[in-house]
Amino acid sequence: MAGAAESPGRDARVGRVLRAGPWVVTGTGVASSFVLDGAEQDVALVITLAGVFGLLLTRVVLTAVREPHRRLSLLLLGGGVALWAAGSAWVSVGRTLNAVTFPAPGEVLCVLAYLALAAFLQVDAPRRMATSTVAWTEAAVVCGAAVCLAGFAVLAPLSGTGVRGGFALLLAVLFPLINLVLSIMVIAQMVLRQRDRSVRTLMLALGFLGIAVADSSLIGSLSTETYTASVALQALWGVSFAALVAAGCVPPGAPEGRPDARESTTILVTASGLALVVLVLDPWATVGWVVRVVALLTLVAAGFRMTLALREARGAAEAMRLSLTDELTGLPNRRSLLAATDAALESGDDVGVLLLDLDGFKDVNDSLGHTAGDEILVTLAHRMRRALPPSVLIARLGGDEFAVLVPRGDEILLLETAQRLRTAISAPVRVENLDLAIDASVGIALHGRGPAAATDLLRRADIAMYEAKHSRVGALLFDPSLDGLARDRLRRGEELRQALSAGQLVLRYQPQVDARTRQVVGFEALVRWQHPTEGLLGPASFLPDVRRVGLMPALTETVLLRAVEDLRGWLDAGLDVRVAVNWAPEEVVAGSLVPTLVAALTSSGVPADRVTVEVTEDSFLAEPDRARAVLLQLRGHGVQLSIDDYGSGFSSLAYLRDLPVQELKMDRSFVARVLQDERSRLIVQTTTQMARAMDLRMVAEGVEDAAVAAALLPLGVDVLQGYHIAQPMAAEEVAPWIARWRSLVALRGMLPGSPDR
Repeated sequence: MAGAAESPGRDARVGRVLRAGPWVVTGTGVASSFVLDGAEQDVALVITLAGVFGLLLTRVVLTAVREPHRRLSLLLLGGGVALWAAGSAWVSVGRTLNAVTFPAPGEVLCVLAYLALAAFLQVDAPRRMATSTVAWTEAAVVCGAAVCLAGFAVLAPLSGTGVRGGFALLLAVLFPLINLVLSIMVIAQMVLRQRDRSVRTLMLALGFLGIAVADSSLIGSLSTETYTASVALQALWGVSFAALVAAGCVPPGAPEGRPDARESTTILVTASGLALVVLVLDPWATVGWVVRVVALLTLVAAGFRMTLALREARGAAEAMRLSLTDELTGLPNRRSLLAATDAALESGDDVGVLLLDLDGFKDVNDSLGHTAGDEILVTLAHRMRRALPPSVLIARLGGDEFAVLVPRGDEILLLETAQRLRTAISAPVRVENLDLAIDASVGIALHGRGPAAATDLLRRADIAMYEAKHSRVGALLFDPSLDGLARDRLRRGEELRQALSAGQLVLRYQPQVDARTRQVVGFEALVRWQHPTEGLLGPASFLPDVRRVGLMPALTETVLLRAVEDLRGWLDAGLDVRVAVNWAPEEVVAGSLVPTLVAALTSSGVPADRVTVEVTEDSFLAEPDRARAVLLQLRGHGVQLSIDDYGSGFSSLAYLRDLPVQELKMDRSFVARVLQDERSRLIVQTTTQMARAMDLRMVAEGVEDAAVAAALLPLGVDVLQGYHIAQPMAAEEVAPWIARWRSLVALRGMLPGSPDR
């Protein structure tokens, strides 16, 4: 434990020594140069440089061990420092022995060192230039311009001085030129947001600049062909490399963000201008051909970057067009509509927005598939475009919703526009050899002069559209009173979510009795809302909102589980009854409740034939094959099936032939009129005869009085249900009510005349 505690402290002391050591050793070497002279001074400088670079390399290696994710960049930095130190030591030892001339073989190591340092800058940058062709091209332009600028700083003074050319001059100029380029490259990376703006970046740039200044002393060696580096230059090399290592061993910070387009353009234009000046003025005759070649390549790179910029501009324009266009229909999308509406509102003119929703499109889309649905949407989009003038903007908001922007419109013009749209849409669309008639509900919002926002106008049109769909009026102009209705719907939806989780949606059970024996045979589970302030609410007051907010599957599952639980209790109490539950058409087609029902029956031990699932004829309109498959699955588990509200929809004998049902439930509209309407009586009678011939149970719901009950008996109805028998009751009231009912039947031998008896 003591060793572990000492380790951080020891590492901290070592770090301080490695950070301060190079500066201390460099200062000591410079001080010794004032005391020593001649060969002793040269030996002292060699020892000083060896100590400085030894400490620098040690720090780089230790940092690479501690930070493996930066190991590559640190190895390149350490390799560059080591190569430069080896080359410099080779040259310095030769100077001490008077055995080396300029240029010397050790310069090859220095060239390799600068290449390693250039690679270090590339790998060290947090946002690598290699990430894109654009970044590489920009870097090439900037570096080429840096070579031109460095050439001006280094070569121009040599022009006309008579200094001999050849390889020696090229090598002498190359070293400061490379370091100037590296220094400018660091600055360019910072401007192009490939490096952060920090002291670390500044130290890198100054470090390479210091090496460039020190290397420029080699130009002075051309006339004597020997090295004449002073103590100050030797110290400058040490300090510059110490700055590079100090910066390189610190993790780089994250760049501020993407480069500003104007900054990038300014840099690239300036760089291209420098290259052009080099080619036009041609001020150097010595080794200027090297710089001229670089300038020419810089202009080529700048031209390539301009080509990329034009391609980017075209791509950006296409991306902007696509971002404002609906992919399927080619119409403008929501973003385009909002932008155009805001622009129209800013002009101060009267602006109208129509929101259009296709009625029944979901059923068509679900039945025929999305390909057919897309074909319908494209056809209707073209029709709407042809039906309205070019000044009107038509947009698809998504799904089967469209919006129309009418600038400078009034109420009459907007209503006429809505009628033209509905007329264009209502014409049959032929899809998959079917002629389909589609209707639409349109909400209209008009804004006069004054401040407003496109989203507000669209919201008002949406409210009016929903009310038009709800009241089936086709098109409706927004009125402020509708805003309150929309808020009430939102509030109602949230209340229903809370009611479902809080158990406020309760079940009431209405009895079903045998028409001949008067015995209770079952109960239908009916949902009610025990509202905390409004009391017990019937289904008509909240089921539409349940469907609207998408809670119907959760509600049906709750009803199903609770009904099975209550039935289990009645069976345990010795009551020989069954229970019926209603499934909406979308739940039949989905089939997701089948596993829930089967699991509930299994866990409770309730026989499957004691549960009847009631479905309406609408369940077979959208996907008849799917609905039949789900009903067969239910029947396979032993569950009884009933067609509810029979006769009220698109009744088809094919349903009775193909579906595995055990019960028909005659719609109450026929039952209630058996005494007043002969046709209703005949429909009930013939339907009952057909059901009996097919061995189906016939249930008459809506039996409200004794006269109707008496009229149904000779027609052959099997089961009666209605307020004449009893009102819906809570689960705990079922057993006492059955006891009273049996007593009344035994005493009177007839149906009771009042539901309270």
